[in-house]
Amino acid sequence: MEDYLIKALAFDGQVRAYAVKSTNTVGEAQRRHYTWPTASAALGRSMTAGVIMGAMLKGDEKLTIKINGGGPIGGIIVDSNAKGEVRGYVHHPQTHFDLNDKGKLDVRRAVGTDGMLMVVKDIGMRDYFTGQVPIVSGELGEDFSYYFASSEQVPSAVGVGVLVNPDNSILAAGGFIIQLMPGTDESTITKIEDSIQSIPPVSKLIEKGLSPEELLFEILGKENVKVLETMPISFQCTCSKERFGNAIISLGTEEIEQMIEEDGKAEAHCHFCNEKYLFTVEELEELKSQAK
Repeated sequence: MEDYLIKALAFDGQVRAYAVKSTNTVGEAQRRHYTWPTASAALGRSMTAGVIMGAMLKGDEKLTIKINGGGPIGGIIVDSNAKGEVRGYVHHPQTHFDLNDKGKLDVRRAVGTDGMLMVVKDIGMRDYFTGQVPIVSGELGEDFSYYFASSEQVPSAVGVGVLVNPDNSILAAGGFIIQLMPGTDESTITKIEDSIQSIPPVSKLIEKGLSPEELLFEILGKENVKVLETMPISFQCTCSKERFGNAIISLGTEEIEQMIEEDGKAEAHCHFCNEKYLFTVEELEELKSQAK
């Protein structure tokens, strides 16, 4: 089943809800970056939350999530947009620890709890919204919940999960974000809180084969959910050889000449997708002439 995301309302419009299956998308990131299991879980959880947050945007708007909790994984960077496209990387992809005392991947230990979660939204016309909160958990789901409540003043429950196969590939990934609209009934809030406490981990539900729709039905009750939109999601990078070429041109003729004389080539590397682009002497000469 291909990855996709749904947007829904529940309880007669009192609740806004999103759910996503992101197994293939997180799997693509794992393959590109050769992440080890704990790093895969941290990156996958962040990308899953990120792709849902991107779906909350409109048109050409996009956002960047930066997480740095001071842990051994280093920083986590995720880009997403309103079209269901997401990309991401971690500074130390080969990070892994033994399972924690709950028998789960120890994401908190990898991420750390001494740092910040930052969201930068590019809403066009050089207009940016930046919100940041201290990391409160390091497990990331709770940290995104805290971000919404604190930075955007929207009470939210965020559940994100990743299961990893013995060969390091991704077995299951997905998540949900449930947001309360102003004036939500106390009884509805209690019902949702009780449900979230009692359901199995989201990654287990995805592994069992639940679709995004069924994920929301499990949490909110099928009779309470109205699905508004379905959107495919995927790992997409915006890098290209042409873009890196333009960046080399912007360095100027002297810098390019130095590359030609010292190395006889240039290699550009994209952090987000791990692609490498090689520029030969002839290509560098062409770029130098364009830089004049």
